[in-house]
Amino acid sequence: MNLFGARAVALSGAAARILGWRPEDFWAATPAELASSLRDGGETTSRVSSEELTNLLLLFPDKVG
Repeated sequence: MNLFGARAVALSGAAARILGWRPEDFWAATPAELASSLRDGGETTSRVSSEELTNLLLLFPDKVG
């Protein structure tokens, strides 16, 4: 599994445990929405560090307009 796939699996699991998101919710969300939801949730038990999440945001930015 590549780095993106491994990180996506970890974030998907965190979103399911912490936020109660279904896979469809996770894949429909933007990285910024996921980051905001995890921050607003108070506790983050994801194995993905904020640095790794920042790197993912840089690699896959939200497209506006």
